[in-house]
Amino acid sequence: MGVVLKLVDVILLLFFLLIAVVAPLIDAQTCLPHTYFPDILVQLKTWYTQEYDDYLVAEKPHFFVGLVWLELLFQWPLALLNLYAIFASKPWFNTTCLIYGVSVFTSMVAVLTEMMGSKRASEKLLTLYFPFLALSILATLRGLLNHSSKTTSSLGKRPALARKKRA
Repeated sequence: MGVVLKLVDVILLLFFLLIAVVAPLIDAQTCLPHTYFPDILVQLKTWYTQEYDDYLVAEKPHFFVGLVWLELLFQWPLALLNLYAIFASKPWFNTTCLIYGVSVFTSMVAVLTEMMGSKRASEKLLTLYFPFLALSILATLRGLLNHSSKTTSSLGKRPALARKKRA
């Protein structure tokens, strides 16, 4: 089980690194003025929008802009905390990973429901968004699993008290 958790942590590490870079540089252009960003980043986002025909990014419907604000103000800081927790082996990683995973899952369900319901999204665009749904599920599951067999208390690392077996 330890090897599987290490593999999951590596996958999540790469995912959190991606979010740590993309959210403030690319996704933030959805709700902030383009003058705040260098021309190369604006051009990159324009290329992405045209290449993948991402109509949500191009049209900026209100619900989508709200989800980007959620990403910037809540999910992005959690991704940064999760990166720190992975590198520093913090015991609260499970909690922040669970919170992050559930939040991203909720956002991705809303976005993917719109895309599939409107029938405007290409297979190429859906192929880009579905991995984020899968990674949110992975983060949620990782948050539900303990890294070690010992339970820690909020006061520090110490084994949990053993419970009596029922007869």
